[in-house]
Amino acid sequence: EIPQGANTLAVLNLLEGGRVRQHAVLFREGNSVADLALALERERLSRADDILRLARDPVFLKTLAVPADSLEGYIFPDTYQLVKGMTPEEILARMAARMRDQLTPEILERTRERGITVHQLLTIASIIEKEAVVRSEMPLISAVFWNRLRLGMPLQADPTVQFAVGKDGQALTREDLQVDSPYNTYRRGGLPPGPIGAPSRAAIEAAAKPAAVNYLYFVSVDDRRHHFSTNLAAHNAALAQYRVINVRYAAV
Repeated sequence: EIPQGANTLAVLNLLEGGRVRQHAVLFREGNSVADLALALERERLSRADDILRLARDPVFLKTLAVPADSLEGYIFPDTYQLVKGMTPEEILARMAARMRDQLTPEILERTRERGITVHQLLTIASIIEKEAVVRSEMPLISAVFWNRLRLGMPLQADPTVQFAVGKDGQALTREDLQVDSPYNTYRRGGLPPGPIGAPSRAAIEAAAKPAAVNYLYFVSVDDRRHHFSTNLAAHNAALAQYRVINVRYAAV
């Protein structure tokens, strides 16, 4: 950028110094590749279509050693300082490298101990990210999902269905819960095929090290906290209690 009124010497100094404008792009926890594509397009750093195409390009994914059919969940949420002229490949490679940095030897060791792959770790971490509001609850939510998987229970995680039907963060209908999708964890057992967004470091750590509890259910107490239960009867009682509280809260 050349300031108004700059003389020839000032312009030459700018060119010689190689100073370029930095564009701060915020990629939030839980955001999807589609969210990133729109953010980059708003900053005029890349076309959204180019990002979406590249994020599913098998050759490009192979160069990044991403063992999936998409970069979903493999780019780390952070604020990135980018400059015009960077290619989509350079932008996504930098973000994928930041995610690899989060997978420390300790996390990788815990992943091996649980008998799962990094892909599965990032998948469950992405669900934890979307379910939790406060980080202190992430290990508890992680425990619920791991306990359910261990017992062969469906995860029944709303964010996976929201991902399937394109309703991120929105209330689901009965029809939504019946949608035939591998991401519908109400109808399909086990983990969905892949991550549903970008997990934070805290969510990844929680996925690798869940709390040592026997919880199988949780329900929202308010817009930040959850109530956890070990059996269906206690969960149903909590549902009845907190639905009344939430209705009163909304009315106020």
